Amino acid sequence: MNGLDKYEILAELARRRGFFWPSFEIYGGVSGFIDLGPLGASVKRRLEDKWRDFFIRREGLLEIATPIIMPGKVFEASGHVEHFKESMVECVRCKRKYRADHILEESTGVESEGLSLNQLDMRIREKNVHCIECGGELSSPQYFGTMFTTTIGPYSEAVGCGRPEAAQGMFVDFRRVYEIARERMPLGVAQIGQALRNEISPRQGPIRLREFTIMEFEFFFDPEDPKCERLNEVENEKLRLVPIELRKRGVEEPIELTVTEALEAGYIIQPWSAYFMAVSKRFVSELNIPSEKQRFHEKLETERAHYSAQTYDHQVQLDRWGWIELAGNAYRTDFDLRGHMKASGADLTAFKAYGGTIRKRAKIAVPINATIGPEFKGQTEHIAKKVMEADAEAIEESFVKHGFHMIEGFKVLPSHVRIEEREVSQTGKRFIPHVIEPSFGAERLIYAVLEYAYSTVEDRTVMKIPRDLVPIEAVVLPLVTKDGLDKKAREIYMTLIRKKFDVEYDESGSIGRRYARADEAGVPVAVTVDYQTMRDGTVTLRDRDTWKQRRAPTSEIVDILQRYFSSRLSLGDL
Repeated sequence: MNGLDKYEILAELARRRGFFWPSFEIYGGVSGFIDLGPLGASVKRRLEDKWRDFFIRREGLLEIATPIIMPGKVFEASGHVEHFKESMVECVRCKRKYRADHILEESTGVESEGLSLNQLDMRIREKNVHCIECGGELSSPQYFGTMFTTTIGPYSEAVGCGRPEAAQGMFVDFRRVYEIARERMPLGVAQIGQALRNEISPRQGPIRLREFTIMEFEFFFDPEDPKCERLNEVENEKLRLVPIELRKRGVEEPIELTVTEALEAGYIIQPWSAYFMAVSKRFVSELNIPSEKQRFHEKLETERAHYSAQTYDHQVQLDRWGWIELAGNAYRTDFDLRGHMKASGADLTAFKAYGGTIRKRAKIAVPINATIGPEFKGQTEHIAKKVMEADAEAIEESFVKHGFHMIEGFKVLPSHVRIEEREVSQTGKRFIPHVIEPSFGAERLIYAVLEYAYSTVEDRTVMKIPRDLVPIEAVVLPLVTKDGLDKKAREIYMTLIRKKFDVEYDESGSIGRRYARADEAGVPVAVTVDYQTMRDGTVTLRDRDTWKQRRAPTSEIVDILQRYFSSRLSLGDL
């Protein structure tokens, strides 16, 4: 590799062929931002479609889209304002800033995530860690909030935050989606969109970004009935796990267990977590990343996000950076919904039927129409009905904490409601759902796909990108641009365009050079129009992965390509 590692080779190829490059290049670039070129944007679109197929369509999830900028009170309720921060050190000489645990880990090879400021400071001094750029001494670590903040509109008190995850939009919208889903449970809500994290010192190309695309979903279920109905589909799937129990003993080598064995051993505490970890493994395997290059690495208590009761990072092994997280699987319990209920007064509970009627003493909320009527006028009947359906204890708690209770955007006051204890007939009860969250980073996945697609044949680069992710499905090449070959090639090109193939026309340079360009771009099929085409109506089809060629009538090209992209067969086997 001429002294270059795989990342450097891929970064150069990505710039040259149009997968990705640093943003704002003409101004010197800004770390933590990348642009996707024409090929990269196409791979990203196809990756998102594949993720949708795997997790939204097959799992019956509901997809929504919510704003990137949210009111600061959303992240106060979710705990992000308090907890979303990282340790930072500064070089006292050149003033370069670093994330403290990252520079410590990079300099010593010892994982340092989750250490306190004092622990980080002690280890930096003990290991004699200095500035990577100039060798200067590092300051004592301090916390740095990693959410981007702004103001909404012209009012400085209207604080907004760039979302560091897509999750909060799904929690805030839970009530709406639950009703749209006819109040069924379990319920999965998915979202693909941009997220923002003001990283201290991102230096890993597309792996650690300040703006990135996140593909995640929140899977809501009844904590009293956590049974996974689809567990039998994956019960024998083998997972390579590095659980906390091993990590605390200093063991980082994964153990291989079936999903059933991992649950029985207590390594995974929720069946739905185990199910989605197995599905995640299958998804990543379809990106041509072998199972032996994947593992699930459990975060220690000190490393977990503030909302998580258990988190496994789905990691893959990369040439430069070793084990890198592509996805996270977090058990968020009811942390987020409960936080938003307390902060907003909204009812974010679900209903569970008993299967019959029981009588018991319970608190109920009785609407006082004499005060509701003048306040809400035409909405009186609707508000009164919602008051009676609401959880009386939740209303009481909101009154004590806030002095009001929000019901569907209406502020209900203590003067509007009377709390009574009665013997009532109940057909079920309300509960706050628990949540499993699988979350994937699109740009990291794209880079991993490219690294595992990279291969060389006879000193030529061949990007063996999976067929369903390739940015260009076929390239049409006239052998020469005369004697009508170019006209015939363009006719074939337009036929494939009309049939919805992503296809390119290329007539520049020698045929060998054009084949090489197609291989570097990952194009699986090259269609070459030559003089024999003009005689008998056949073309040459060239397979990217085998370099084998076959002749086929022009009338059969569409059918051959359709069968090729819907199978794993080579062109020669079709």
